[in-house]
Amino acid sequence: MTHQIEISSLDKIADAAKKFLDEIGDNRLIAFYAPMGAGKTTFTTALCHVLGVREDAVGSPTFAIVNEYKAADGQPIYHFDFYRITRLEEALDIGLYDYLDSGNLCLMEWPENIEPLLPEETLKVKIDVKPDGSRILSWED
Repeated sequence: MTHQIEISSLDKIADAAKKFLDEIGDNRLIAFYAPMGAGKTTFTTALCHVLGVREDAVGSPTFAIVNEYKAADGQPIYHFDFYRITRLEEALDIGLYDYLDSGNLCLMEWPENIEPLLPEETLKVKIDVKPDGSRILSWED
């Protein structure tokens, strides 16, 4: 089944994040595919805020590769940014599979840089930017 969520503007992003979380069900491994500037970090931040992460706690893990946040229920959320990964070994060196196998929510930016390492059950979400600046999130399940 194909899913699509439109984000018409930033003031609608929290609603889109809630809808996304409702629609993904039990999926814990979420990979966001989009070009630079499409809103991967912005949408990840919205997801974290909907899950109760403190407003000031979420940031891009571009240099750290992974950030850990705590949801309102105390569960960890892992936010990855694989933009700077040039060799698969770099992802393995941070203990990638420990995170992915944890059962906790893993939100991944630039997953194409580690594609061969992604488990089969990873939900692959595409973010497209429309000419009017709105975004379309789409995925298959």
